[in-house]
Amino acid sequence: MNELNARPRWVTALYILMLAVLVVFFVFPLYWIITGSLKEAAAINAKVPQWFPEEPTLDNFIRLFDKPAVQWIINTIVMAVASMILTCFTAALAGYALAKKRFFGRKALFGLLVCAMALPKQVVVIPLLQEMSFLGLHNTLWAVILPTVGWPFGIFLMKQFSETIPTEMLEAARVDGAGELRTFFQIVFPIIKPGVGALAIFTFVSSWNDYFLQLIMLVDQENLTISLGIAKLQSEMASDFGLIMAGAVVAAVPIITVFIAFQRYFTQGITMGAVKG
Repeated sequence: MNELNARPRWVTALYILMLAVLVVFFVFPLYWIITGSLKEAAAINAKVPQWFPEEPTLDNFIRLFDKPAVQWIINTIVMAVASMILTCFTAALAGYALAKKRFFGRKALFGLLVCAMALPKQVVVIPLLQEMSFLGLHNTLWAVILPTVGWPFGIFLMKQFSETIPTEMLEAARVDGAGELRTFFQIVFPIIKPGVGALAIFTFVSSWNDYFLQLIMLVDQENLTISLGIAKLQSEMASDFGLIMAGAVVAAVPIITVFIAFQRYFTQGITMGAVKG
């Protein structure tokens, strides 16, 4: 008899009840934002809340897209996708080199990366701002893309996955005359692909929601991201909750889409990381 069958029924029922409570706790805010985006102002501000829109309307979304919301969304997608691709590529290469290459200062370099993971972004934002200004990239999307490319956590994650690669496979590839790039793309990358998928989700979500760095680096309205745009709507139209909720719904759709697209790799990556010896 396995552990699940040996467990008393009341314990299983308690677990299910606790899980249901947690699901409601986390899903309800999203439900409230979605339904609020479909309500008129009077229904949103009513003393007796409407748990479901009695007269649903798309007026909030229409008014949202009358504003520069489309440009904000395009800016955010470009920023997040570019950050995701560049970070995954550089982190995979760096993690593989730290895990499987032997060179002077390798351990010291990895130690610096671990220390960098402990630094909050607020500590390095002034040097980053000065660097982007010196390069003439301030108030451009590159100012929020480039700082994420060398993400220490991404390199650390890829190093841990690269440790699982059998050294014999790499030596066999060298014997067959494969170069470094061919070895990486044909042997290493297929093995660490689940880790790259997990890192892709982490990077995309982190870049999409990085309000602090975007606030520092982006100024002009045509360069704003959807997070900054929603904050701007909150400051200009503090009582127009329908418009603000519509913006929040639009901002959440790409994140959910990316997670669904990479969910298989994310699950594999977490599983491999959990059983890694």
